[in-house]
Amino acid sequence: MTGGKQQLTIWGRANSVNVQKVLWCLAELDVTYQRIDAGMQFGKNDQPDYLAMNPNGRVPTLVDGDYVLWESNSVMRYLCMAYGEGTPIYPQSPRARAAVDRWLDWTLSTLQPVDRPVFWALVRTAPEKRDMIQIQKDVDAEGVVWRVVEAQLASRRFIEGDQFTIADIAIGAFARRWLGVEGVSKPTLPNLQRWFDEVAERPGFISFVAPPMS
Repeated sequence: MTGGKQQLTIWGRANSVNVQKVLWCLAELDVTYQRIDAGMQFGKNDQPDYLAMNPNGRVPTLVDGDYVLWESNSVMRYLCMAYGEGTPIYPQSPRARAAVDRWLDWTLSTLQPVDRPVFWALVRTAPEKRDMIQIQKDVDAEGVVWRVVEAQLASRRFIEGDQFTIADIAIGAFARRWLGVEGVSKPTLPNLQRWFDEVAERPGFISFVAPPMS
């Protein structure tokens, strides 16, 4: 890997979807970094030193020399601007960039809120404690949101056209969770599946998003 500046540090556990987005982005940019486990079973994120970097106590947090940044989508934008000059995964033109940005915002405002209850219930809750009736209701609600992506991909190879961008990273990390959970009834979304099969072949996805969910 190469990088023109001093080594970056990413704080966050590898099974966090928001950390996975950043690691996938780093792989696309071929940037060297160090990752330090933090959050859930690893702790650290509730300690004063960490909270001084990220007052939310969440992951990931990026440290680049004396610069600290939190919020995964902002971290991806920064990495592209600081380490990926001219990179096609974050286009230069205002309209193309804004089109990508809206999907990053959408994942936070619309997708993540409906993904979280399903993922936690089916991946991080013991089977005997699951309320399958409620879970199916939550799955149905999430399915409505994924139909937005399904329609977007009806006439596009990637989320914003023929070029893979960080919009595909942001949505792809959540699509892995949606398509990976089992034991519930989900709608058939062929455009989503076709797109996912393609982005899932990218090395960054294989390394950081594809491993078993936990």
